Amino acid sequence: MNTRITRFILVVSLAALLLAGCAPAAPEKVQVRIGTQPWIGYGPWFIAVEKGYFDQYNLAVELINFNTDQDVNAAFASGNMEAANLATHTATKLYTAGVELRIALLEDASYEADAILAGSGIASIADLKGKKVAYEEGATSDLLLNYALAQNGMSIADIVPVPLPASDAGLVLAAGEVDAAVTYEPYITEVLKQDSSLSLLYTAAENPGLISDVLVVPLAFAQSNPQAVRDMLKVWDEALAFYKSNPDEAKAIIARNVGAEPADLATAFDGVEFYDLAANKEQLTGGFFQTFQDIGGAAVAMGYLESFPIPGDIFDASFLE
Repeated sequence: MNTRITRFILVVSLAALLLAGCAPAAPEKVQVRIGTQPWIGYGPWFIAVEKGYFDQYNLAVELINFNTDQDVNAAFASGNMEAANLATHTATKLYTAGVELRIALLEDASYEADAILAGSGIASIADLKGKKVAYEEGATSDLLLNYALAQNGMSIADIVPVPLPASDAGLVLAAGEVDAAVTYEPYITEVLKQDSSLSLLYTAAENPGLISDVLVVPLAFAQSNPQAVRDMLKVWDEALAFYKSNPDEAKAIIARNVGAEPADLATAFDGVEFYDLAANKEQLTGGFFQTFQDIGGAAVAMGYLESFPIPGDIFDASFLE
C-alpha cells in the first residue's frame, strides 16, 4: 500500500479515536420508582412503560405495584420511592401527617368506576342501616361510603363495618357474607358477572371529582430533580395522547396490567375521566380547588382528617410549565 495512503488512514483513525474520547458521556438516567395499584386511572403509566416513552426523557422508571392503599402509602411515606399514584384524600392525609410531598398532577376522576354494590332487598342507602358492609378503611371506598351515608343523614355507626381490601370486598358480597360492598373497577365488573342479582346502589358520579387520583412526589426529590418531574408529566401526556388516538390498543394494555379483559372494562373506562396537561393547567391553578375543599370536608366529617391544607400549599403547578 502507498506510504502516504497508509499514513492518511492512520491519521484519520487516530483523529476519530480522539474525537470519540472527547465526546461527552451520555447523562446518567434518573431512577424513578412509582408506586401504583391495579386501577385503570393509572393506565397511562402502563402505556408509557410498554411504549418506551420514559426512555425518550432519560428516565429509568420502575412501576411498583401494591394491592392496597395502606401498602403504597407506607412505602411512599418511608421514602422508598420517588413518586406514587394516590387518591387525592390519601395524599392529603399523608401531607397533614407530616410527609413532605407535593401533588404534581391530577390524573383522573372516577364517576361510575367506584361504587357501592348491594344485594336484593337493599334499594337505598337508608336500607344499609344495621347491615354488614365490606369496604377498605382509609381508601377511596371509605370516603365514598362515608359521603353517601352523610348525604342520607347517617354515619358509619349506623352500619356494621367489615374492613377488607377492595379486591376482596365484592367477593364476600357475592358469597353472601355481607349485605353490601364498596369497591372499584375492575372488581365491580367481576362481581356483577358472578352474581347478576347484585346492583349498583351508589356511585362516585353523585359528586364528580370526589373520588380522584393524583401523582405525588417527595418534596426533596421535586427540589433536586425538577426537570425529571416535568419530564414525567410529559410522558403522562404522551401516553394519554396515545390512549385517545389508539383506544383499542391502549385499553388492551391497561386491561392486561390490571388483570382483566378489555371487554369486561367497557363500563369502567366510560366511568373514568383522565386529565391531560392542558386540563391540569386549569385544574391545578384553581379549577379543582372547590372539589378539593369538598373532599377535605368529607374526610374531616368521617374523622379521616382533623383539618385539610390550603390547596396552594400541597398542589404545585410549576411542573406543568
